Amino acid sequence: MSREIVTEIEIAAPADRVWQVLTDFGNYEHWNPFIVKSEGKPNAGSSLVNTMKSGENKTMTFKPIILKADKNEALEWRGSLFFRGLFDGHHYFRIDSLGENRVKLVHGERFSGLLSGPIFKSIRDNTLQSFEEMNEALKNRCENPE
Repeated sequence: MSREIVTEIEIAAPADRVWQVLTDFGNYEHWNPFIVKSEGKPNAGSSLVNTMKSGENKTMTFKPIILKADKNEALEWRGSLFFRGLFDGHHYFRIDSLGENRVKLVHGERFSGLLSGPIFKSIRDNTLQSFEEMNEALKNRCENPE
C-alpha cells in the first residue's frame, strides 16, 4: 500500500516567483492556511520550525531538516514524530516549468516508519485537503502579488 499523498496545481507565474513565495518562510503566516508559521532558511541541511494547522484549529509544531533546496526547482524536507523510524514524512515541492510564465507545482509527502500504516490512514484525507488548500493559496499569492 502506498503511503503517499501527491497533489498538483498549475500556477500562472514564472518558476522564480513560485520559489520566492515558497521559500519566504517568514511570510507563511500571511497566506498559508496549512503551515501557518515557519522559521528557517531554504538551505539543504538546515532545520525549520514549522507550525501546521491540524484539524479543528489545533496546531502542531515540528522541526524538519531540509534535504533539498534547488532554486526554482525543488524543496524537500523530512520530519519525524518523536524520533526517526517511528513515523517519518518526506515532504516535497517540485516546480516544473510549463513555459515562460506557467509552472506545475507537484506537492506531496511520502510517509514511512513503524506507525506509518495506522497514522497515515487516520490523517490521509485531512492532509490531502490541507495540501490542496495550501496549493490554492500559493497559486493566489503568486498570481496576485501585493
